[in-house]
Amino acid sequence: MRPDKARLAALTAAPESRVLPLWRGKPLITERDGGLTLATVPFDAALAGEGPGQTVFLGWGDGPDVREQPHDGASGPAWFARDVSGWAPDGQDEGDPTAFADATEQIYPGLHEARFVELRAAMAHLESRDAELAATAKAVLGWHATHRFCACCGHASESHEGGWQRLCPACGARHFPRTDPVVIMLITHGNSVLMGRSPHWPDKMYSLLAGFVEPGETMEAAVRREVAEEAGVHVGEVAYLASQPWPFPASLMLGCRGEALTREITLDPAELEDAQWITREELLAVRAGESDRMKPARKGSIAHFLLERWLSDTLD
Repeated sequence: MRPDKARLAALTAAPESRVLPLWRGKPLITERDGGLTLATVPFDAALAGEGPGQTVFLGWGDGPDVREQPHDGASGPAWFARDVSGWAPDGQDEGDPTAFADATEQIYPGLHEARFVELRAAMAHLESRDAELAATAKAVLGWHATHRFCACCGHASESHEGGWQRLCPACGARHFPRTDPVVIMLITHGNSVLMGRSPHWPDKMYSLLAGFVEPGETMEAAVRREVAEEAGVHVGEVAYLASQPWPFPASLMLGCRGEALTREITLDPAELEDAQWITREELLAVRAGESDRMKPARKGSIAHFLLERWLSDTLD
């Protein structure tokens, strides 16, 4: 579907097609059945006409996966994501784009039952399909916003393939959305897990150590290097566990486990403000709200997923 310009143009003109608006990376969210769900508008809605208007084809609205290409004769609305960051929410708190998590919400005139919500705050309350769609939309639209010029010749590039490519009209170079691999690791030593906090994080927030995979590096080597650099701990055996797309701004989190060969912590203050070995019993008390030593890992994050399975001894 992505290369079919005529079909995509027809879909954008179809009254049943739906647009998921994102304002400064925040998806439009509404409440339903005690939870949250993505809110869409038709292409002719005033909100869909707000600039800059970059559009990404997401797929089809019916079926188990909205991104799945339908067979001939399949019904259901086509879904698109659109950047409406040019809208100015007059009289509303626009939030701080540099904050770790923006708690402000914005309401577009006439859409009082929907609001723009930071995805970090909403993701744990969305169904898995909605969370995946919101992550896809945020990541690809964010890529368009920061890659408007050809990396080969510097000429302004153009969106192609339903928003999944950028083509340079000057030199013909094609550019694709980037995804940065990041390792996040459950490092254990006996009955303890290694946790740390970055200097800019909210008070008492701790998580598993993480870092970008460097060019020419294996995932296992990245785990060992990052833990050694940030905490001075040497890691032996490493195994892959699970992954999670993390569009903040464009990462794929590769969840791993590793066994520490040493226990002494030597911090890199440029990376970590603190790191500690936390026992299972201490972490269970944190989860139960019986300890104010740190905040529990945020639900919906891969760190929470890995820690929960370590606590229940169901990693394998």
